Amino acid sequence: MPEHTARGGGSTPSAPDPRVTGSATVDGDIADILGQSLPWHDLDGATVLVTGAAGMIPAYAVYTLLGLNDVRDAGITVLALVRDPEKARRQFGPVADRSDLVLVQGDVRHPIEIDRRIDLVIHGASPARPALHAASPVDTIRANVMGAFGLLDLCVASGGARFVLMSSAEVYGQRVADGSLVAEDEYGSVDILNPRASYTEGKRAAETIAVSYHAQYGVPITIGRFGHIYGPGMALDDGRVQADFTADVLHGRDITLNSDGSARRTYTYLADAVSGMFAAILLGEDTAYNISDRDGFISIRELAEAFTQARPDKNLTVRFAEGVDHSRYNAVKGQGLDDARLRSLGWAPHAGLRRGLDRTIAWHEERGEGATP
Repeated sequence: MPEHTARGGGSTPSAPDPRVTGSATVDGDIADILGQSLPWHDLDGATVLVTGAAGMIPAYAVYTLLGLNDVRDAGITVLALVRDPEKARRQFGPVADRSDLVLVQGDVRHPIEIDRRIDLVIHGASPARPALHAASPVDTIRANVMGAFGLLDLCVASGGARFVLMSSAEVYGQRVADGSLVAEDEYGSVDILNPRASYTEGKRAAETIAVSYHAQYGVPITIGRFGHIYGPGMALDDGRVQADFTADVLHGRDITLNSDGSARRTYTYLADAVSGMFAAILLGEDTAYNISDRDGFISIRELAEAFTQARPDKNLTVRFAEGVDHSRYNAVKGQGLDDARLRSLGWAPHAGLRRGLDRTIAWHEERGEGATP
């Protein structure tokens, strides 16, 4: 991947919109991402390995790269690392048959063998569902730690390929809930004796491993710390509130909160997050960037209300449950991500919260998932 050669430019406003997936919602998102004024030409001719490629965020990275080939004839080859190629093929549909996409079977907990030179690694493989962090803490931390080592070794073997880590807001740990947004250098405490810390500590370790490879081997790195992302591709049984609320709206159910709903998070639409990640990759000079939209820093209750308002014809309301086991949930009460560093690159969210919620629900409705049981 060439060194950064420009700040801004490279957009192709006169180019046709990409038709990568056949989904009106997803292809519209990819058009929005590619419409960002970024030096997309820096990716021309690159071979890009995307790990966890069947996941929600990595899949959008794949679609973006393929979209560049469609609208710019960029000549990018995308290697999509997945654990189950047949499942991934069903998910990607006709996209899987493209000549510029190669499905590669592999698990980042084990060594990854690639028989060609890589220019860019976008590492998104990680157990993301909260239920997995408590149920399979060993697998969770192993995937994050061993994945980082294996893929950074691959970058070294490829002569210094750029390494992009999809990290998490959870690296900031427990902070005083003062209502402020967290900047990239503000860290809190982590209860390292809680098995759920396998995810937090795994992501922290992966970041340290990445900066260590940069220091010792000169591997170029970019770390994107994602907040609470929602959008097309989000599994309705994911376990996070944005997935639960989407399922409730689709099926015409009132939203029931398992807490007082006061905890605040930064909720960011998928396409805005992915455009932010590419801004950090193509323009960023800092090591780490919060990938978030500060305008989405709202409480869970406010998010629930926004979901009900996304389909007002269903006349849904927000309710509260009783007798809930609160130990199952993240104890951080007021964490949001400051996006000032990302915005300093010229990035700004395109969809935002209201449009993002509408698009998320619309994608599921496209798939016939909106029927009331």
